[in-house]
Amino acid sequence: MKSVRVHYWSVLRRGGYRMTDVTVRLQTMARRVICIFGLLFALGASDQNAAFQAGPSLDINQYTLTFEDNFSTLSVAAKPGTGTRWYAHTPWAGDFGEARFSDPTPDGPFLAGARGLSIVARKNPDGQWTSGLISSRDRDGPQGRGFSQAFGYFEMKAKLPEGSGLWPAFWLIGVDKSQSAAEIDVMEDYGGFPGYYHSVAHIWRQSKNNWARDFLIPVKPGSLYSQYNLFGVSIDPQTTRFYFNRHVVSAMTTPSEYKQPFYILADLALGGGWPVSGLHSPQTMQIAYIRAYRRRDGAV
Repeated sequence: MKSVRVHYWSVLRRGGYRMTDVTVRLQTMARRVICIFGLLFALGASDQNAAFQAGPSLDINQYTLTFEDNFSTLSVAAKPGTGTRWYAHTPWAGDFGEARFSDPTPDGPFLAGARGLSIVARKNPDGQWTSGLISSRDRDGPQGRGFSQAFGYFEMKAKLPEGSGLWPAFWLIGVDKSQSAAEIDVMEDYGGFPGYYHSVAHIWRQSKNNWARDFLIPVKPGSLYSQYNLFGVSIDPQTTRFYFNRHVVSAMTTPSEYKQPFYILADLALGGGWPVSGLHSPQTMQIAYIRAYRRRDGAV
């Protein structure tokens, strides 16, 4: 839920959007209430998780691969227009959370190799945290470069760090922000709640008539941190479905704002309304791959 991420609103400055401190506080309080109730739900969710896992599974053979990065080598740039696969900042140049997103450097937050990508959050001697974000597109609108795709299936295989104050995410943003900003949080995890994660759908409208749906996805407690899992979303003109390990865990009618190309982001943020004072340094999010697919039969 990026509503807490106040810098995100710089993406819509053209539309005059601003988020007040009061709004941030109210939404942070709401997030905490949701998480507390979600924790109570998730503590008894181990049996329910089996039902979620038994939902319809994705037949990946019905799809063809359109984008893939296994991160055997690092292709991340600090600035737009450099021709890399990823960019180390959001296209609207806005950081969020309690850690500054750093550029790729030898001692920076990104480590690539045979096991994939590690995004490392570190606490500097001055007490400031740094971490990393990757975006598959460098700018919004028609002038942007990089990968985006309308409809299809998007997936990340990752193992998450555990701890209160950690805020890893895998998410999509629509390219067209002329009237609204479309956001799909495929996975948002708050590390202090090991029995579930969030999948959230957002539409930020210039009319201020914003819309969101927040799904709590129960999992076996601790499994997000002890093993790699698949987090996915499929978008077609009728239905948007969220997947955990390629099983449907939630679904909704596809909003009209989602019928456009989306680009991919992944990050290890800190905070999200939760204190980071108890976190030890470093913390690592491990990504085995990120992929996108289209339907083989041409259907969208």
